[in-house]
Amino acid sequence: MLKTTLTSAAALLLLAACSLPQQSGKHGKAGMAMATLQSASGQNVAGKVMLHEKDGHLMLHVMASGLKPGAEHGFHIHDKGDCSKADFTSAGGHFNPDNQPHGGHDHGGAKHAGDLPNVRADASGRVDQHLMAHGLALQGDKGVLGRAVVIHANPDDYHSQPAGNAGARIACGVIVAHGM
Repeated sequence: MLKTTLTSAAALLLLAACSLPQQSGKHGKAGMAMATLQSASGQNVAGKVMLHEKDGHLMLHVMASGLKPGAEHGFHIHDKGDCSKADFTSAGGHFNPDNQPHGGHDHGGAKHAGDLPNVRADASGRVDQHLMAHGLALQGDKGVLGRAVVIHANPDDYHSQPAGNAGARIACGVIVAHGM
């Protein structure tokens, strides 16, 4: 009797879950993406970046450790999803589908689509920061799936060309679908 009741309860829960409304992003399927950060040679950075669409924007949650305590670091989406070279130059330049000059995320004017706010490490060298990227999506013309996120050694100055003078690439992760 107990086994039958549990089986019936499990079936009801499954049916209820299937009947819940499915969220749908701007470009079709709902879901998330994730990039697992790997550290450049000589660095000790680890972490991940979770991404999802919300209200027509791309939301990013950056969680990393092993960064310089109290320091700001440039953070960008790079064009290629390739972190194979030791210095991460295999990730190419900033994602820039509109062929714009480098700029600031909140300084007005033109900017690369992949230009994002700097991340700041706390006194322990950890980052746990939420960011919003206007005009990006997981899929489509401004889609980031299959591209890379990169953390740089220095802060982005938001005006130096072509990439904000953010210094060496110290962590890189390829953005892959997660739960789609």
